[in-house]
Amino acid sequence: MNQEPLHKPNLPYLVFLCVASTLGGLLWGFDAIVISGTITPVTEQFQLGSAMEGFFVSSGLLGAVIGSGLAGWLADRFGRSRNLVFAAVLMWLSALASGWANSIELLLFARWIGGLGVGISAMVCPLYISEISPAHLRGRLVTLFQFAITFGILVALFNNYGLHQWAAVSTAGEGTFLKWFLVDETWRAMFAAELVPGLIFLALAVFLPESPRWLVKAGRNAEAGAILNRIFRNGADVELSEISRTVAEEHASEKRFMDVFLPRYRKPLAIAVLLAVFAQFSGINVVFYYGTAMLEKAGFEAGSALSGMAVIGFFNMIFTMVAVAFVDKFGRRPLLQIGTLGAIACLSALGIFFSGGGNILIVLMCAFVACFAFSLGPVKFIFASEIFPTNIRSHAMSIAILAMWAADTIVGQFTPTLRDAVGPSWTFIIFALIIAPQLFMVWKFMPETAGRSLEEIENEYSR
Repeated sequence: MNQEPLHKPNLPYLVFLCVASTLGGLLWGFDAIVISGTITPVTEQFQLGSAMEGFFVSSGLLGAVIGSGLAGWLADRFGRSRNLVFAAVLMWLSALASGWANSIELLLFARWIGGLGVGISAMVCPLYISEISPAHLRGRLVTLFQFAITFGILVALFNNYGLHQWAAVSTAGEGTFLKWFLVDETWRAMFAAELVPGLIFLALAVFLPESPRWLVKAGRNAEAGAILNRIFRNGADVELSEISRTVAEEHASEKRFMDVFLPRYRKPLAIAVLLAVFAQFSGINVVFYYGTAMLEKAGFEAGSALSGMAVIGFFNMIFTMVAVAFVDKFGRRPLLQIGTLGAIACLSALGIFFSGGGNILIVLMCAFVACFAFSLGPVKFIFASEIFPTNIRSHAMSIAILAMWAADTIVGQFTPTLRDAVGPSWTFIIFALIIAPQLFMVWKFMPETAGRSLEEIENEYSR
């Protein structure tokens, strides 16, 4: 299944490009999960009901829906790297405004602005990485984006826990800024902490070169060749020739946005969309958005719930490395099948044991997150970033990511209502039932793409 590298990459430079671009994933993970530590204090401070609690969580997700919907057009019109800079600016401004919001309306708007940036980066980051990566490394390098998300989640969870513990022992004087910002309204500091990684991402993003495939499509072959010569130690001319040939063939029958829905692309588009939707309806963000509140309802103290969520975040990051190690070696389909089976089992067990409470809940949440981290989480990005031709790839990925955010918004908005209506136990069981059909879809319809160049996949699968 593995393909021997035809062109030797310049690994230090390639790693720099991937790490710099995946910081968009770190900010996504941080931005999405930092909210888990703020739900209870924000709900109490602004006296939010269940519906408004859901809207507080889903406001950023609504922004992500719009951002991902625009990302395909933006990436094609202005390039991949410029949009990474744009996404970084939006997420940095969101962190600034969220930390100093003096009303729920401003807080919701700030979260929405950050969601726009997250939606753009969620599509552009894996697209950019897939277009600069050699075939034999592409799966692992795109999975770095998922790893960055999990690392951002872990940073956010430890940030929430650390600030909560610091506030409990702080001796800041009454009436001081530190007392207001870090103790009385600690949620502000939780949001504002994103300013640091946001600034790092922005500083690195401005140095990222453009995707060679986008440059060739724009007729800037000399620039594409120069970048390929930096990415590959040898064979850059052959790589440029392959890209140019593929783009020229595509240009002969130039695609419009609606061509994404042509019969030849319907199957890969359907699979990409379903993978994205199943991943969100697995209940992963129920754990990360509402896990702290659910553990508190199960009898944990606030500090214990936050520390439990930090442990869960650690498992999420560690098991993403399983995907990095094996997604190219064993393939996309086997990891996805194993992970889905494990996720269904863990969700069902959470439903059964939730009412009993205790540390078994954290163990089961860790196991569920581990199963998600090496399968449902990264594979949806990998598949969507490699199955479509260059000149519709951004549009097709935009649709898949839009579907992902739409599903995530539904989960974020309605989980409090579902939780209050049927209880946490049945909430987990419902999510287990929702993702069960993915096993059949992957077995019957999903092709294996590991170890094949983007041009090979296109030539065989999309013609």
